[in-house]
Amino acid sequence: MAKVLVTGSAGFIGGYVVEELLSRGYQVVGLDNYSKYGPVTRSYDSHPDYRFVEGDARDVDLVTELLDGCDHFIAGAAMIGGISYFHAYAYDLLATNERIMASSCDAAIKAHRDGTLKKMTYLSSSMVFESTTHWPSKEGDERLVPPPLSSYGFQKLAVEYYAKAAWDQYKLPYTIVRPFNCVGVGEGRALGEVEVLSGNVKLAMSHVVPDLVQKIVKGQDPLHILGAGDQVRHYTYGGDLAKGIIAAMEHEDAVNQDFNISTAESTTVLELAEVIWKKIKGADVPFSVVSDDPYEYDVQKRVPDVSKAKEILGYEANTSLDEMLDEVIPWVTQAVKDGKL
Repeated sequence: MAKVLVTGSAGFIGGYVVEELLSRGYQVVGLDNYSKYGPVTRSYDSHPDYRFVEGDARDVDLVTELLDGCDHFIAGAAMIGGISYFHAYAYDLLATNERIMASSCDAAIKAHRDGTLKKMTYLSSSMVFESTTHWPSKEGDERLVPPPLSSYGFQKLAVEYYAKAAWDQYKLPYTIVRPFNCVGVGEGRALGEVEVLSGNVKLAMSHVVPDLVQKIVKGQDPLHILGAGDQVRHYTYGGDLAKGIIAAMEHEDAVNQDFNISTAESTTVLELAEVIWKKIKGADVPFSVVSDDPYEYDVQKRVPDVSKAKEILGYEANTSLDEMLDEVIPWVTQAVKDGKL
């Protein structure tokens, strides 16, 4: 039975990844310091093939210890949040995440050289394409377009340079995955979230789906959205992202390759808002919106080319927006009732 270390295992995407790995028969070691949401419980916490360690991914000795006997390392630990994070924590996003990545690579290089580690799978981001002016963004464009303007996007591009540099110098095999706009359940209000008002409602995580849901549930009318609502996103179900990440980890043709992991479906924020409104309010309640000033780094279009993942990995993200929302809306609604959002 293969063994995988997942850092950031208590995070939003990390939770889906651990669950999928366990369902496939992997032994999983999870590492997280609970800095984002505080202690969380998962349905698989008592699974016999799962070991969770509360600790810091910047601790090279700890990560090295946890990699003992591991075949794979999914490096997902990072300081990450919604768009308000890009502004409120501009320096910390860069400094903290660089330290995490350097420590992770230091441990992985040793584990590959002296132990059983076969490959490292790095979680990058769609934000590496932040400054592009043509779409869809395909693998390789990140080196052809101007670098990201936000410190978060720039650091995620640096993650990809770590991967390639560790291969160039130490022959540590890698795969880079770029998740696009994760949608799912299990995300709470971040501990360090800066309070941001959107009309009369505080943003939950500065992530558009839960924020729109909670504003509608709390009775906001007209609904406040950032900008004109013409921002284009590819909302991808967390379970689908996990399947894509693991497909990239497993596939022999994914070695030293990079992949956009995303649905192929484009949706504007305004379209998304109207769908959520009708699901909660019903089709008979008039839909109206008010535009708030957008953030500086509110990228207008994030549109990936997903053909490489399909051709090499045989991977497609097929969960529809309707299916995602039918799962997320009740979850967020209950969280609002419980006073968690």
